[in-house]
Amino acid sequence: MSSDTRELVRAALSDALLRAQQDGALPSVPAPEVRVQRPPNAEHGDYACNLAMRLAGAMRLPPLDVATAIAARVERGDLIADAEAARPGFINLRIRGDWKRDRLLDAIAAGDGWGRASQPAGERVQVEFVSANPTGPLQVGNGRGAVLGDALATVLDAAGCEVQREYYVNDAGGQIGLFGQTLLARYLQQQGVEAELPEGGYGGAYMIDLAGRIAEEAGARWREADAGQPPQELVDRGLELMLEQIRADLLLIGVRFDHWQSERALFDAGDDDAAAPYEAAMSLLREGGYVVEKEGATWFRSGDAGEEQDDVKDNVLIRSSGEPTYFASDVAYHYDKFLRRGFDRVIDVWGADHQGHVARTKASVSAVGGDGDQLEVLLYQLVHLRRGQERVRMSKRTGELVTLRELVEEVGADATRFFLLQRSADAQMDFDLDAATSQDPRQNPVSYVQYAHARCAGILRAAAEQGVEAGAEHLALLEHPREDALITAILTLPELVVDMAARREPHHLTTYAQELAQQFTQFYDACRVLDADEPQRSAARLTLVEAAKCALAATLRLIGVSAPDEM
Repeated sequence: MSSDTRELVRAALSDALLRAQQDGALPSVPAPEVRVQRPPNAEHGDYACNLAMRLAGAMRLPPLDVATAIAARVERGDLIADAEAARPGFINLRIRGDWKRDRLLDAIAAGDGWGRASQPAGERVQVEFVSANPTGPLQVGNGRGAVLGDALATVLDAAGCEVQREYYVNDAGGQIGLFGQTLLARYLQQQGVEAELPEGGYGGAYMIDLAGRIAEEAGARWREADAGQPPQELVDRGLELMLEQIRADLLLIGVRFDHWQSERALFDAGDDDAAAPYEAAMSLLREGGYVVEKEGATWFRSGDAGEEQDDVKDNVLIRSSGEPTYFASDVAYHYDKFLRRGFDRVIDVWGADHQGHVARTKASVSAVGGDGDQLEVLLYQLVHLRRGQERVRMSKRTGELVTLRELVEEVGADATRFFLLQRSADAQMDFDLDAATSQDPRQNPVSYVQYAHARCAGILRAAAEQGVEAGAEHLALLEHPREDALITAILTLPELVVDMAARREPHHLTTYAQELAQQFTQFYDACRVLDADEPQRSAARLTLVEAAKCALAATLRLIGVSAPDEM
């Protein structure tokens, strides 16, 4: 059903409850929110509602009696064909067939924008994701965060939110210092100078390549540099090149950011002479009494800011050396998001290993004058690559962790995005390389969905060649159970978008895409579309095929994969 249809059903149930209370069939008690959903068994109707079971206790009546009273007063008409009570207290509703069929024209009019909200939600949302340190190439795990964050941003946008995608560039701190020392050592080695990598340095082959590029550009410019003090210009150029590679790797899977936020910039005052976000945030913490000096360092008293956990601990903001911690940067960063840039809601997509940072970060938002509840953190689990039953642990080319680029080069961008979005964020993922590279739609789910879209396009091409046109005036002929099932699947997408946006669960797109493709395939197998003996039915079925093509294209677009017309 379309999202408008669901809202109309909710309104009809609310009105029916009110009438039942007004005429004395049910006692007057406060009504909870009316929730409706698609029942798992299509035989139970188009929508099901558990309102009666939620009211039964307050009304002191059996749930089935409450459901019967409400169902009897649901207005039948243009929208609702029937409403009935079912044990133990559900209300099952059926939508009129002509109402459902007319919605196909809405899908066709929307094209691959089917599923988008018709009205803005009025909320400015920032989704920050990936944000891997620019000290090495993106790994497969970063790819999962990239696909998850990008798909979530797309779904939020479709639900009517004003969305900004952001990458937080950690270009300050100890890891950047280590990166610079490693880069200088590799550069000096290429200049024929004996130099050892720093302890804990970045040993990947990519650092040799990076140093080689810089050596080609700068020649022997830094040959006399002190190994322990890499020139800032050298470090900056190394970071710039790494970010270029990160951007290019993300573009391979269609991920683009609206803003790249530098960590260093948080320590700089703005052009309008406003205090740097870091200084402003630290002042607010001190003024609010959230800072304590001990052991020569400056600490954030997170418990005072509402961090709720049994083992509340103070967190270091400024080390005894005077150097700010990563946490201090995070405080300044989120102050900048909420208080300077004015986002209504911020969603950070982090790896599960950052779980311990969630509570203190939310507490810091509240401490600097924001609302910690408006910060959401979506944690995602690890990705394991496998071929059949065998785990793939290392890159064959480099002997290191498999990079995102290597994965895309092997399986393609579409399979990468689809497979990385197949599981919920909190579930560990096994990425089956054999399935992802298979050309058999029975084994490769993204190929299965794309093939369904291509088949729709092929049918429409064949119809055009035969001079057969779709005909909305004959939609009443769509009476076959497989036609009805496909119509229901097509009209589910707008509601799914609303629900995924609310729950922050874009992974449902891949399941829906496969279900939609399956419904189309079953319809195609059961119902002959182009039939010279039944031109009106053919015209109606062509309209259904066109709507299915739009729904498949819209779903693939939301996932971020292509919708080919031929395969």
